[in-house]
Amino acid sequence: AKRLVWVPHGDVGFVPASVKEDRAAKEELVVELEDGTRETVAKDDVQKMNPPKFDKVEDMAELTCLNEASVLHNLRDRYYSGLIYTYSGLFCVVVNPYRYYPIYSERVVDAYKGKKRHEMPPHIYAITDTAYRSMIEDRENQSILCTGESGAGKTENTKKVIQYLAVVAGTTAGKSTSSPLKLERVSTSSSLMSKTGMTMHQGELEQQLLQANPILESFGNAETVKNDNSSRFGKFIRVKFDANAQICGASIDTYLLEKSRAVRQAANERTFHIFYQLLHGASVKERGELLLGDIDSYRFLSHGNRKSGS
Repeated sequence: AKRLVWVPHGDVGFVPASVKEDRAAKEELVVELEDGTRETVAKDDVQKMNPPKFDKVEDMAELTCLNEASVLHNLRDRYYSGLIYTYSGLFCVVVNPYRYYPIYSERVVDAYKGKKRHEMPPHIYAITDTAYRSMIEDRENQSILCTGESGAGKTENTKKVIQYLAVVAGTTAGKSTSSPLKLERVSTSSSLMSKTGMTMHQGELEQQLLQANPILESFGNAETVKNDNSSRFGKFIRVKFDANAQICGASIDTYLLEKSRAVRQAANERTFHIFYQLLHGASVKERGELLLGDIDSYRFLSHGNRKSGS
């Protein structure tokens, strides 16, 4: 039987190959690549390949050979098939497609509502629903942590977490909540508690939660080399629920703001969005009242994409 393995490749990480000769004395293998060329590689550099039945597996914890090459291959295969979410045990690995996918509609929210994780394809909604149901059933706080490199998609996926909770646990459950929200490096902690002193109208709390972040984003996000909307501070969002498991309050803690960015940035990077938004959005009268010039008048606004007001 042909023995297939993964061998290192300088451009794509790993490529498949078949073992043609095992030089046990030298701890080397002679392998043949898909293009027919043969290479001699050290045994320690070779990684085992999984059988074809594991292609595009939804949970990588099921892989017989769990190694770096197999994980990358599975994520790549799923990504090219439009499947950006993949489980790895308790974790949900997300590959940022840098484009819009129609997988966040209210119909999709309804499809994941109350379902067990294995009953639906991997999705951030499934993670959120699991945390929400665990809070109800176990009556214990739950946390969701979104982590990754700049531009990995933390902001967008945390937005989906909050939007999902606003739909399934809002006082106007069933209505669409499409207000923009972008967060980074966030844990969402949910606790069962009684309503106390709340005078909000029905649905207003969820809308306030969804609409609070754009203001924080204006003053705390900036364009970097890797990310046009990079959060330059940390946020911890705590969502509170009443005895009926409906949202009754929330708080947002901020920390570690990159204050130096206000006056000094790296090449091809910008300061915080608020400066550009103010200069682009202010009327002539407002500019005069605030003694504002144009963008070129300020040295600390002269980097990056100055034409964008976002």
